[in-house]
Amino acid sequence: MSTLNTVMRAATPIEQLEAFLSTYPRLFVLTGAGISTGSGIPEYRDENGDWKRPPPVQYRDFVDRLHVRQRYWARSLVGWRWFREAQPNACHIALAQWEANGMVSQLVTQNVDRLHQAAGSQAVIDLHGRLDRIICLDCASRFERDPLQAELLERNPAFSKLSADVAPDGDAYLEHSDFSRFAVPDCPACGGILKPDVVFFGETIPKSRVEQAVDALYDTGALLVIGSSLMVYSGFRFCRLADERGIPIAAITPGVTRADSLLQLKLSTRFEDVIDGLGKVSRA
Repeated sequence: MSTLNTVMRAATPIEQLEAFLSTYPRLFVLTGAGISTGSGIPEYRDENGDWKRPPPVQYRDFVDRLHVRQRYWARSLVGWRWFREAQPNACHIALAQWEANGMVSQLVTQNVDRLHQAAGSQAVIDLHGRLDRIICLDCASRFERDPLQAELLERNPAFSKLSADVAPDGDAYLEHSDFSRFAVPDCPACGGILKPDVVFFGETIPKSRVEQAVDALYDTGALLVIGSSLMVYSGFRFCRLADERGIPIAAITPGVTRADSLLQLKLSTRFEDVIDGLGKVSRA
């Protein structure tokens, strides 16, 4: 506790964070949507943790209802064009540098954009999967997204001409379009249902993925949450487990989080706004 007291006595929020990072140099970092907004990918939630937009598709609805799949893939056809062009921003680059400097032992992201890997991070667990890959729900075959995009465009030429406002996770707003004639390709291997290789709401994260992340958490010095409200339990669980093990927790994210009562340190700001002030730590 004396170490934490030393951290908390630091004069300014940046100095408190610098002290935290210096005290616990082997970090388990958990990132959320807020870290990718600088790359043009919108967030689902506001600073109160409430939905900014209609909630995303539910897993059971996607599996059971053709019209839900038609709507999803139509919106995704339009959204994928901009999503695949997103580039890492200063946040992703800083965390890749922290890993190279030995500050980050494991990074777990709730995002599906693979921008951490594009920035150079190696020790990354994509907790909710990756949007650049497709999985068959029947035979479990996996495919790259781009060939499916080409087939979607070929079979639905009218949608290839549409533009729309971007939405989170490669989605696009086509609320007033008629999706009834949208052709959804089947699995080329078995004819089954194709789904992006991401964890939808109402779907279970693979057990092995969670166990790998928990093992990494227990083998680290502290937990740092960046850009997440933690309103989804899949991310909040790491704060709960860290608290049970006495692992210190800090967060850099605007607004409230589900774990506010568990945090030893909280900076209610965006990560990109503190990176420059942490220069001497990140270069250690």
